[in-house]
Amino acid sequence: MQEIFDAAIIGLGPGGEVVADRLLSAGKKVVMFESELIGGECAYWACIPSKTVLRGPELRTEAARAAGVGAITLDWDKAREYRDYMARHLDDSAQFKGYEDRGATIVRANASIAGPGTVSASGIRYLSHHIIVATGTVPLIPEFPGSDQITLWGNREVYTLKALPASVAIIGGSAVALETASFLSGFGVQVTLLNRSARLLGREEPEAAALAEGYLCEAGIDVRTNTSIISARRSGEVNVLKLHDGSELSVDATIFATGRRPRTDSMGIARAGGLLDDKGNMQVDEHCWAADGLWGIGDVTGIMPFTHVAKYQARVVADCILGKERKANYGGIPRVVFSNPEIAAVGLTREQADTLNIESEYLTVNIPEAIARPGTYEENPRGDLGILIDVQRQVMIGAWAMAPQAAEWIHYAALAIRGQIPLATLRDQVAQFPSYTEAYLVALERLENAR
Repeated sequence: MQEIFDAAIIGLGPGGEVVADRLLSAGKKVVMFESELIGGECAYWACIPSKTVLRGPELRTEAARAAGVGAITLDWDKAREYRDYMARHLDDSAQFKGYEDRGATIVRANASIAGPGTVSASGIRYLSHHIIVATGTVPLIPEFPGSDQITLWGNREVYTLKALPASVAIIGGSAVALETASFLSGFGVQVTLLNRSARLLGREEPEAAALAEGYLCEAGIDVRTNTSIISARRSGEVNVLKLHDGSELSVDATIFATGRRPRTDSMGIARAGGLLDDKGNMQVDEHCWAADGLWGIGDVTGIMPFTHVAKYQARVVADCILGKERKANYGGIPRVVFSNPEIAAVGLTREQADTLNIESEYLTVNIPEAIARPGTYEENPRGDLGILIDVQRQVMIGAWAMAPQAAEWIHYAALAIRGQIPLATLRDQVAQFPSYTEAYLVALERLENAR
């Protein structure tokens, strides 16, 4: 009789690993499919290596702005070596053995769904009570005349670089584009950022986008909005890009940060009763359930494509499979750009609130003018905070911050939004002095006093 597994997990990125860990810890029989490296895009070619190489330029900026601190020099060779260490030298053998030791069956192959409860890989069929699809996404690289003649990179090429180029063009205005620009510029690469639309970070408030552009320009990055590539050619070792305004830009490499698409091609999701939307995203309900015995987690669902969301969805699915009904709640989940200074946001924007017919109030605070912490942190201190309030319910529904360590203290707003904490409670909360968190109290009191 053929072996039947409790769960078959297709894709072992952060989401796949979390659900695997939880099911194995509960004593379930699990088969896992991964065609590349256990850990996925985040561990080897995105989150981990990118944040690692961003730290050096960030620290140098901090030192330059801190009173009484001498200059810091960057060493690319050492930074690259540590990046490779953090990315496990693209070696997942320890992860493979760890899962094997815990009793998992690991299949190194492309897998697809052959039918309800059936996964096929390398000509072998595996039966399972549950199938969890966690296959992530792949980069969208647009084609244009001459694109096949020039040096084109995505995140994998950028975050496995051995030698840095002298100049690059980065296409896009998202978090990935801004982080890549900050990293390369910080290590001395001449960076031109080309964004098709009028402003960067299109999902965020216009004030945040404008501040972000200003900080990039201050760092020496050439930011060009309302700009796109018409065609390209190679001239020796150089990429020559013709832009829509007729001008030309010569760079050593062209980096695309123009979005990603779900890796659902040829997955056979429909064979198990699952549905895809018109962009190829796997359709799931509030339990991350797609059909009887079929689940989707992470970027493949198209729901807030962040690593922390994939891990959260994995916890939801594991609980549901283990008999504890749980629904995913996407309120109060932060989103961060690890540029310098950091850009963090959570909840709704004014535009989204208007679309939902929510009566809202919005206020921004220049943090150095309002509290002490920025001045103790750096000379010529920087920082801005914006908050959005639901007038009827008297709760916070959105916030953004652009300041040092914003990725850490945005969680004050994240918890307030997720927990729908009354504004009266937030105003009564006592923040550490001095801290950036005090800025929330300033904003909340100003809103109350303005009435």
